[in-house]
Amino acid sequence: MERIEISESGLDATGWATALAAIEGVPGAALSQQWIYGEIARAGGRRVRRLVLTCGGRRISLAQAIGRAGLWLISRGPVWRAGVSADQARAGLRALARHLPGLLIATPGAPTTGFGLIPLVTARYQAIWRLGPEPPHLRAGLDGKWRNRLAAAERSGIAVVTDPDPAWLIRAEADQRRVRGYDGLPGDFVTAWGRGARGQVLALRALGAIATPQAGENLAGVVFLRHGSGASYQIGWSGSYGRACGAHNLLLWRAALTLRAQGVRWLDLGDVNSEAGAGLMRFKLGTGAEAVSLGATGLVLPG
Repeated sequence: MERIEISESGLDATGWATALAAIEGVPGAALSQQWIYGEIARAGGRRVRRLVLTCGGRRISLAQAIGRAGLWLISRGPVWRAGVSADQARAGLRALARHLPGLLIATPGAPTTGFGLIPLVTARYQAIWRLGPEPPHLRAGLDGKWRNRLAAAERSGIAVVTDPDPAWLIRAEADQRRVRGYDGLPGDFVTAWGRGARGQVLALRALGAIATPQAGENLAGVVFLRHGSGASYQIGWSGSYGRACGAHNLLLWRAALTLRAQGVRWLDLGDVNSEAGAGLMRFKLGTGAEAVSLGATGLVLPG
């Protein structure tokens, strides 16, 4: 196997996005490998390195590493060109560990194992919803119960509106996070993404139907962040009445159609792991999304 070489990318924001688009497969580069993600991390006091991996003079991968003190993290990366072998992926990670000063922790975007990779956290799965099919076929791909709840929400008269200022939703989701005890990027990450990537935030909210006791109330809300040909589900919240009437099903369906019309071809709906709750897992996979395995999070030894 030819030696893998590492170099600093030297690209600007546009160049990095173009390079990712040229190299990414399906589903493509995750949120954490996008330029703006690195800039938000830099603004928070982290170091950022954007690296190019070549083999035989051909670019085979890009990787964004976020550093603090003597520790570097590559989350859901590197982003590999299609056809790269498992041995090359492992060698590339070890080459990155040799290139970066300090310790490297990586969560590869696909299962990667072997000598020099010491797993620390078991591999997890992401729900990836492909939006390529035409809307009627996309709807036909919904699980039957999911589709029935969507139809009921549509008949209920719930209004779905674009939300230019989802500050209320950020606060509601933060409260929900404290109560339920789960982790995630802070709410101000959405605000920072909107500033750094104009027009790349989609926020929707569901309002109670006219002539109901909940008329005009916020029943539920969602925020998606766009990146390249994909988008990631970032924030979601639903009140008790919203959950009862399927408001979240309606929001997710409308978001999928809106993003698809804007050129998005895949949605990252986040983790699907049983410890987070079987109901949440069923909800995400009920869209027809595929559970895609990441690699185990682990320490990468230089090689």
